[in-house]
Amino acid sequence: MSSVTSDEDAVGSETRGIAAERLTFFSDAVVAIAITLLALELPLPEGATSAELLRSLGHHQSEYISFLISFAVIGGHWRAHHRLFHHVTTLGGGLVQLSFGWLLMQVVMPFATKVIGEDGGFEFRFVFYALVQVVALTLFLVMTRQIQRHRLYRADTPPELFGGIYRGVGTMAAAFAVSIPVAFFTHWAYACWIVVPLVGSLLFRFRRRAAAEA
Repeated sequence: MSSVTSDEDAVGSETRGIAAERLTFFSDAVVAIAITLLALELPLPEGATSAELLRSLGHHQSEYISFLISFAVIGGHWRAHHRLFHHVTTLGGGLVQLSFGWLLMQVVMPFATKVIGEDGGFEFRFVFYALVQVVALTLFLVMTRQIQRHRLYRADTPPELFGGIYRGVGTMAAAFAVSIPVAFFTHWAYACWIVVPLVGSLLFRFRRRAAAEA
């Protein structure tokens, strides 16, 4: 009887492992499509001469800059997802539902990029883009918490993995969240996306050095 039970547990564990792997592959595919859609939204420069083409490029510079920013942002989302799900062996804790919510934000990203690249109404466009990032990053933090809480990860997972994700992703979520009210006062709200993570990194290094010296 115990042998049968062990075999059933092994089969169930293998099935859940395959499901987790399929979710990871599916997520990779959706992120790849989102990045492709970013490129498809890029406007083509127009003109019969080199000078006209350069002027056309200048007219669309906001769209090109938005593309580069979103490419880096989606790449950051994927990198964190890859780092975490490399250690996930089974599903549970609402992980599938949370993953689909996170993927929805990735799919919305090309649209949000197009919105923020338009002229006029800076506050609305900026806040919409930043909110998409806050929701995506928050969902990812919840996913991480559920994976840790329900022990959905491999036994050889590095103990510092979760702390690093909470710190890195949490700092980026804070950066986008802080930039939202700042956007109502200045167009330099973009700087929050760089300054807040930089300050967070410096504070972490200072605390770690102080702890090592204590």
